[in-house]
Amino acid sequence: MKIEVWSDFVCPFCYIGKRRLEQALEKFEHKDDVEVIFKSYELQPHIQSDENVSVYEVLARKMGTTVEQAKAMNDQLVETAKTVGLEYNFDEVKQTNTLEAHRLFKYAEKQGKGLEFTERLMRAYFTESLFLGRPDTLIELAEEVGLDGEEAEEVLVGDDFLEDVRNDQREAQQIGVQGVPFFVFNRKYAISGAQPPELFQETLEKVWQEENETPSLQQIQTSADAACTDDSCEVTDDNN
Repeated sequence: MKIEVWSDFVCPFCYIGKRRLEQALEKFEHKDDVEVIFKSYELQPHIQSDENVSVYEVLARKMGTTVEQAKAMNDQLVETAKTVGLEYNFDEVKQTNTLEAHRLFKYAEKQGKGLEFTERLMRAYFTESLFLGRPDTLIELAEEVGLDGEEAEEVLVGDDFLEDVRNDQREAQQIGVQGVPFFVFNRKYAISGAQPPELFQETLEKVWQEENETPSLQQIQTSADAACTDDSCEVTDDNN
């Protein structure tokens, strides 16, 4: 089974949704036969990384609220994150454009480290309040998951993997992704948002059953029986 997940590293519900999917997979009997693939999605592709602008200011501007109201909204997210064992620290988080992080993620994915790097980036942003808009921070995080620092730097100074990121984004538009996280199971069923683990469990079971059940044959009755058995081949006409 393949699960594709469109997400952004600075999306608080994406990290929560990731954990809820993982919780569901832990209870899934066939979890070893499930492949999870993360896809790139930029929530705010036009903003510039800026260490002088807090995430509260970004949210207030986006939602048309005051900074204090934005803080209250994030306080609710902090409590939600705790329910899945995550610690969110928003006070030092700054305005971040994630394109470079997504390009480096694509490099990590090519090296077989996509899942590890996704987790590391999200923990760095939400729990450690690290500024993902700084290239040296991204390189250090890449090295922490076992990637080559010099190769990571080469990716960031050029435009490597940009088209891979854009392909994910175009694909998201084609299948109707309106927001993230967005989970697609075997290109057959989709879950939008950080839904409860029970919904992920139900979907996992449903997809597995449908993909692995033995199809049953229904015989079509005809007026004449023309078939061979082990004993003979005869034609009998029900009309006689």
